[in-house]
Amino acid sequence: MIRILIFLAVVFALGLGFAWLADRPGDMVITFNGYQYQVSLMVAAVAVVAVVAAVMILWWLVKSLWNSPYTISRYFRVRRRDRGYQALSTGMIAAGAGDGALARKKTKEAAKLIRSDQEPLIHLLEAQASLLEGDHEGAREKFEAMLDDPEMRLLGLRGLYLEAERLGDRNAARHYAGRAAAVAPQLAWAAESTLEELTGRGDWDGALKLVEAQKSTRQIERDAANRRRAVLLTAKAEALIDSDANAARTAALEANRLVPEFAPAAVAAAKLLFRQNDVRKGSRILETAWRAEPHPEIAELYTHARPGDAVGDRLNRAKKLQDLKKNHAESSMAVARAALDAQDFATARREADAAIRMDRREGAYLLLADIEEAETGDQGKVRQLLSKAVRAPRDPAWVADGVISERWVPVSPVTGKLDAFEWRAPMERLGHLIDSHDEAAESVVPAIAVSPESAKEKTLDAVSADGSAASDADQVKPVTAAAFAAVPDDAEGVEPAEELTRLPDDPGVDPDEAEKAPRRFRLF
Repeated sequence: MIRILIFLAVVFALGLGFAWLADRPGDMVITFNGYQYQVSLMVAAVAVVAVVAAVMILWWLVKSLWNSPYTISRYFRVRRRDRGYQALSTGMIAAGAGDGALARKKTKEAAKLIRSDQEPLIHLLEAQASLLEGDHEGAREKFEAMLDDPEMRLLGLRGLYLEAERLGDRNAARHYAGRAAAVAPQLAWAAESTLEELTGRGDWDGALKLVEAQKSTRQIERDAANRRRAVLLTAKAEALIDSDANAARTAALEANRLVPEFAPAAVAAAKLLFRQNDVRKGSRILETAWRAEPHPEIAELYTHARPGDAVGDRLNRAKKLQDLKKNHAESSMAVARAALDAQDFATARREADAAIRMDRREGAYLLLADIEEAETGDQGKVRQLLSKAVRAPRDPAWVADGVISERWVPVSPVTGKLDAFEWRAPMERLGHLIDSHDEAAESVVPAIAVSPESAKEKTLDAVSADGSAASDADQVKPVTAAAFAAVPDDAEGVEPAEELTRLPDDPGVDPDEAEKAPRRFRLF
């Protein structure tokens, strides 16, 4: 668009110039070699313009002829390159679609048309074709050759990482991921694998540095980064709680500051503060976490904050927690446990019943059984409550990848994933397994007990009219599982008896009487 405007401006300027000369007539006299030439000013201007144009055209022709070999060679080179890139594109599409034969064919075609040092994607296509053909060793060689090229190094590390994962060699996979994360920490696959390696061997400081690098490169959001840092700092505090209490306290307090509602961080921080006799600050931390999400570990630590407190004082602290989070099953359970320790059975029973009404689960019934045994010692009621506990839903626990842990741990023991454990109820079994044994086949269907009078009537019915006993074929025998098993395979089936039109104990209505009954007018 700009070029068009410039061209129009030049044409407009030339037009103005010629119009200006046409309005001002004049002559131009040139003396050359004894001759005198006289022309008008307009003709002279046109001649000058024509000479300039002719010189420019002549220069263009000479330049074109001079550069014609290079131009022709460049045309064929560009054409060859376009064909190579077309083959490369078709090969990549074939590799993505899983067509190994076409991918190998296009790899060879692209290698002939384009030099591999000019286009590194040829190496990738060749490696992908080898993988599709099942030549994993050749693919690994191609990926290893990519490590020498700075432009292809990360791609080679990614390929070697995937091959190690396929073979199940976690150490090799984490090695390649670590090399990639050192060069480019923004790569999610490399950072996650390296993070699993660092947390697996307990290198919490290295894991914290990696999370900080992920946050600086904006690979993860700030909230996710804070959550990961809180988990890592909590794990570090638990690891140093016996060896370096001050460093453990610093890590736990920072973790609690990042995520105040994270129960393990709050428990670790409060535990370390209680050891240093800072009960007030530790209690505030636990109260904040309790308001966000009540947890039994918080209640246990809060009620036993002072080891020398009496059971009544512990009950009062449990009631304070209940005031912070009312109408919650965990609050009632905390008060019920403290009341049981204080021998206040009425309060304990009332709060346990309230917990069952809010959240019927196994722990509440077990607590009620403990209360019943401590107060009355009635073993019948205790067994009844225990049977209810067996049928009730399970209590929440730390669950990750199907593993239930009694205490929180930072990584999953199955997958090594960070922050995998969740506080929730474990999965329930849908039903009991049925075991087929030989003894089950011999078991007899339990018979229904009858009274002596009815048994006597049945005995009289079994005797024939002439006083003789009925034959064995006429007598009804109890049906057993062994009897079913003894039936031959070629036995003929017996058609069921015709269905009774009326039950024996149902007097029913006589159809004739129903037809004779007068019909009355009914609105509906």
